[in-house]
Amino acid sequence: MKQHHFFNNNRFLLGSFASNCSGGMTVSTLEDRWNASWEKNLELGKMLDEAGIDFMLPIARFTGYGGQTDFQGTILETMTWAAALLALTKDITVFATIQTVPNHPVVVAKQIATLSEISQGRIGLNIVAGWNKPEYEALGLYLPDDHETRYGYAQDWYDLIKKVWTSEEKFDFESKFFKTKGTYGKPKPLVHPPIFNAAGSKNGREFAVNNADFLFTPASDLGRSKTEIEELKQTGLKVNRKVNVMTFSHVICRPTQEGAQAEWDRQLNNADVVAVDNLMSLMFAHAQSFPKEVQQSIRDAMSVGHGGFPLVGTPEHVAQGIIDLHKAGFRGTTLSFLDYSREFPYFRDYVLPILEKYNIR
Repeated sequence: MKQHHFFNNNRFLLGSFASNCSGGMTVSTLEDRWNASWEKNLELGKMLDEAGIDFMLPIARFTGYGGQTDFQGTILETMTWAAALLALTKDITVFATIQTVPNHPVVVAKQIATLSEISQGRIGLNIVAGWNKPEYEALGLYLPDDHETRYGYAQDWYDLIKKVWTSEEKFDFESKFFKTKGTYGKPKPLVHPPIFNAAGSKNGREFAVNNADFLFTPASDLGRSKTEIEELKQTGLKVNRKVNVMTFSHVICRPTQEGAQAEWDRQLNNADVVAVDNLMSLMFAHAQSFPKEVQQSIRDAMSVGHGGFPLVGTPEHVAQGIIDLHKAGFRGTTLSFLDYSREFPYFRDYVLPILEKYNIR
């Protein structure tokens, strides 16, 4: 199977993140926050496509975080979202973010292969092994508490998908979690879809290194990130796999540094505090053990950009932040904005040319 073009060049990859969810990545009560309508997603998708942005990455969710705005409570389902965007764009790769437990792997394999044919190979798969227990409760599904079981299931799940994509004959598949008979899949994907995965636990990292083409990890401290990336690459070499590491960023780009900082303060001061509390309790169950100043720092970061690497400042400052991510060893980053389609054009016109000048795009 041919390789996706992501693997055929070394340019720093850029993509949007979470535009399919209300609020995007900003837990805000502001009236000009992202509303995640299909019309706005299509507007954004065409804009990104024309600008040469590499991908769009959605979040798979079934419940929001409550609060005044029910942050991320309005959600466009990712496989159908990707299908529509792929049909109406020309070059950009669009990912479907798929949770393993609610989605049967043979069905997912067929959906991805179909979208590969529709889009001439521009579909990607972001695998989520599950962590948000309320979502699974809303679906009436059981989510194991231990990472070993969750990632064991994810491994069987993805092994079956790969078998469907590569086997030319009917096959029987039997593992701990799946047993199928006479399984096959036609058509095959035109190119092997790039696989994304984000994981922080030991089991999660092992799964990502063994299966994902691009592993996501936060970039809070670039010195520490550089060491972490080198360690992940070395771990990959031990199992004969090349590990590409990605991160996620939040962009506030303005003509002046003062203007960008003022916008950061505006977003922070208008946070949906109840939604932030709910988000913190789910993602940072042990944050209360941190010193108070660290707790506040985490809370601020989660309020503005969901903890993404802050790209806040003038175009030159924002571009330098992306260059620094590249120097640290990241292969790319996602981008989020308070209002994606309103703010991206300024990023496109003033930041992308700087990145091109430095030959990382």
